[in-house]
Amino acid sequence: MASLLRTSGTSGSSRLSRLSPYVVVALALAVVGGLYTAFLAPKSGAQTGGGNTDQSLTVKAGSDLYLKGCSTCHGLNLEGGAGGPSLIGVGSASVVFQVESGRMPLANGTVQAPRKDPKYTGEQIDQLAAFVQAHGGGAQLPQGNLTDGDLALGGELFRTNCASCHNFAGAGGALTYGKYAPALDDASARVIYAAMLSGPENMPRFGDGQLSESDKKAITNYVKHVTAAQAPGGNELGRVGPVSEGLLIWVAGIGSLVGVTLWIGNRS
Repeated sequence: MASLLRTSGTSGSSRLSRLSPYVVVALALAVVGGLYTAFLAPKSGAQTGGGNTDQSLTVKAGSDLYLKGCSTCHGLNLEGGAGGPSLIGVGSASVVFQVESGRMPLANGTVQAPRKDPKYTGEQIDQLAAFVQAHGGGAQLPQGNLTDGDLALGGELFRTNCASCHNFAGAGGALTYGKYAPALDDASARVIYAAMLSGPENMPRFGDGQLSESDKKAITNYVKHVTAAQAPGGNELGRVGPVSEGLLIWVAGIGSLVGVTLWIGNRS
């Protein structure tokens, strides 16, 4: 019996000695995992106030809107298709311009997408913009007030870079092959700024190397100011410059002279 107990004790000690390294390793892994979770692991959105979660929800809402209203032309994965270009990497600014100005969704193919009343609310536009921005990045509108730039500087920059197409007062003008530079009177500050960032239609894209953020804000401020200003000289005649004024002079002025001449002749 004693020999059996000694044999059993010896075999138990032998098994314990064989298991002890594994036990030590398991305990070490548990300790390391606990320390990492406590001090080094990234916190979830719910633990850090929900900022990441809110952004994810915005992107998810934008995805739902995109699938319902945009995917037919632009593809299920923004890859583009027969009816529209790829939207991967175009950025949220392009979405703001196209959707907030009502140009998208496009009812039918035209030489140039016309401005219409927007089909989406401001919140929905931001959701669509966040969804597109999440796929490839791209130009984004800055935060804060977009019209707090220097008004005088904005006028100078607008006349230098924009007036040749949009007219000095933002009244728009004709281009080639049926295209045109649209009037800016109804454009929101976000649409004006986004146009400079995205370069839609025939408009060039102005990077920060050409026009800084403060320059773009100055131009936006000038456009909003000049399109809302009253004409001090009376009827503005469409604000298209000397063409309408010259036409009025010839039609009204010369017509009046001809009428007076005929009246004098009849009196004679």
